[in-house]
Amino acid sequence: MRIHLTSVFVDDQEKALRFYTDVLGFEKKHDVPMGGEDRWLTVVSPEDPDGTELLLEPDKHPAVKPYTNALAEDGIPAASFAVDDVRAESDRLRALGVRFTQEPLTMGPVTTAVLDDTCGNLIQIVHGG
Repeated sequence: MRIHLTSVFVDDQEKALRFYTDVLGFEKKHDVPMGGEDRWLTVVSPEDPDGTELLLEPDKHPAVKPYTNALAEDGIPAASFAVDDVRAESDRLRALGVRFTQEPLTMGPVTTAVLDDTCGNLIQIVHGG
């Protein structure tokens, strides 16, 4: 068994697509209209285009906003992405205007940082471990 798909709820799919591709560096995999303005919109790592897909899922269900707001208010990331070097990636993203809620922090063999994806989520980047 392996993970095929995971998702993050986003408040604007088009804005999320731009952030996750133009800023974070993922590639669009699927973009299928689902009726109305909603889409089945996934991105993948360019290093593993046939690997796990991230669904940029509309946050329209009534339970989503309270859930995502509570996570963000408590500083809890909605997802975690592996990078080769957290400090270098933080510097690159900061130069693109990304806001971090946790600067790079080394805890034993792991370094993490947490950023705001501009779409309602905090995202952790991590290396080591």
